[in-house]
Amino acid sequence: MAKQVATRRLLTPTGGYLQGYDYTLNPFVGCAYGCKYCYVQALPVARLRSERWGTYADAKPMDAGSFLRELRRAKQRGGTRIFMSSSTDPYQPLEWRIGATRTLLTAMQSVPELLDFLFVQTRSPLVARDAEILAALRHRILVSVTLETDQEDVRRRFAPRAPTVRARVRAIEALRAHGIPVQVAIAPLLPCSTDFPRLVADLADFAAIDDWFIGDGSNGRRSRALGVEQWYLPHERAAWYHPAKGRSFAELLAAQMPRDRIFLHQQGFLPPDMRLPFDERIDPQDA
Repeated sequence: MAKQVATRRLLTPTGGYLQGYDYTLNPFVGCAYGCKYCYVQALPVARLRSERWGTYADAKPMDAGSFLRELRRAKQRGGTRIFMSSSTDPYQPLEWRIGATRTLLTAMQSVPELLDFLFVQTRSPLVARDAEILAALRHRILVSVTLETDQEDVRRRFAPRAPTVRARVRAIEALRAHGIPVQVAIAPLLPCSTDFPRLVADLADFAAIDDWFIGDGSNGRRSRALGVEQWYLPHERAAWYHPAKGRSFAELLAAQMPRDRIFLHQQGFLPPDMRLPFDERIDPQDA
């Protein structure tokens, strides 16, 4: 039986890394994908349960009417720029059965004027199930699908319970076929083939690139604490595990798609009107 967790509200005021958004929206507590590198496992939310992070995902109670009242109050107080989701994936395997995220999207579709902007961050091909709903909101959303590599063996090493590369590619293609703006989030950038930049350019309207250093919010200390180096093969470590790799990959990608559609680190996860392409920002290591 699906477990529900008690919660008084679904919209959580935000700031910090997610500056530019008014709220985060997390339909689940926990995440069944359990990616080895997930930053959330180092946050307080991961210590609220005795189970190891990555072994559970519980749905929050979903009522469309209650959520719309909450959204309406938020709109009256100010903006409704929403990031879904910051501490889970909104398309957990459990979503197939209970439709928690679908309930929220359907509610927003019914009164679109209450929504200023919605950023949907996922790695699940299940997002394609909701393509028609997302298409109805296409002028108010950006769907960002994580695709860290095009190599299935690498995916299995770093995120063994996450959806396959091919399944995610098919989902992105389905979203694009519905006219939905889609970003590929290469976050974190993992070892990949020389064909990967071309694949990303063919798939995406935008690309966001992140790494273990700037992207982990602590100059690489959080990534080192998670032990990410151990998952690289010896010949990969020197080539891929260093701070300059994100920018060098952005240059490779820029040979395949417009430079102003490529974003590094935090910029790739901000609302579109706040983002600076990688040519227009300076990374700390470049300063």
